[in-house]
Amino acid sequence: MTAIDPAASGTGATGPYHRLRVTRVIEETADARSIVLEIPDALRERFAYRAGQFLTFRVEVGGHRLVRCYSLASAPGLESQPKVTVKRVVEGRVSNWMNDNVKAGDSLEVMQPAGVFCLRDRTTPIVLFGGGSGITPVISILKTALATGKRPVKLVYANRDEASIIFAKELEALCASHPDRLEIVHRLDVVHGFVDVARVVAEVGDRKHADFYICGPGPFMDVVEQGLESLGIARDQIFIERFSSPSDAPAPGAAVDTAGGTKVTVKLDGKETVIAMGEGETILAAARRVGLEPPFACEEAYCGCCMARVVAGQVEMRMNDGGIDQRQIDEGYVLTCQGVPKGDARIEWPD
Repeated sequence: MTAIDPAASGTGATGPYHRLRVTRVIEETADARSIVLEIPDALRERFAYRAGQFLTFRVEVGGHRLVRCYSLASAPGLESQPKVTVKRVVEGRVSNWMNDNVKAGDSLEVMQPAGVFCLRDRTTPIVLFGGGSGITPVISILKTALATGKRPVKLVYANRDEASIIFAKELEALCASHPDRLEIVHRLDVVHGFVDVARVVAEVGDRKHADFYICGPGPFMDVVEQGLESLGIARDQIFIERFSSPSDAPAPGAAVDTAGGTKVTVKLDGKETVIAMGEGETILAAARRVGLEPPFACEEAYCGCCMARVVAGQVEMRMNDGGIDQRQIDEGYVLTCQGVPKGDARIEWPD
């Protein structure tokens, strides 16, 4: 991965982040809005994305730098500018800040697209389960599937009420233009009750051979997974996207027992830092503890945002839930949110 000259790109690049201009803000519902971004010509290749991926934003709220990921609701090749959609979260510092403050003409610090919740190149039918703002990556996959293939698509979309349906008009238009391939089922909590296992089974029907994509609140996704499991759906047919608000970084200099003597040299934004590691401490946690700002998002091995390469030494991952594939592992990459060094090591984040 080669670094782009900030002067050439005109984006004021800071390490892995690039300043992108907001061209438009779309009020989707009372508590969700879409933010459309302009990609300079110098960054078009870097910001090319696949349906289902996300962008990572770094913003300053209340004197704190915070990092959050928001899925792309636009479809690659179909829409000229990328669009992310942000729904308010109770006590969500970044989601509320994005809804209250971002306007056309602003610039935001953004990392290049990432994520593995992507449309697979297959011929089987597609069944999408979206809950609330989980529709964001799902609609990108839906639009791409309709435009690039002939696969039948079914969307089961759960919301609190009719006013909460994000992209309602866009989904209606897609149904009208693809009546023979697209079926959309709206489930409203206030009308139908919460989606349960029986409902999941009913909606799958005779599509057990389909690919299933799931994104939404945790309880919703758990129920969908249980329903698919009860039908004996194979794991390689199920794709899940999970996000959570990451915890605040430990204060620089926080007390950690480093008596074990393990040291890790990390290279981030072109600078090297030697970190004395705590027993069982992950590389991401240690880097944040000493005041560094590495990229990260879910901290649960799903998103792949915190990926870095092990150049020397050995690092063991506690878990990997799809955030990194075997090819990347073979090339020496690890998820730093899960990576615990086994002795001294050297780690490099991509430029």
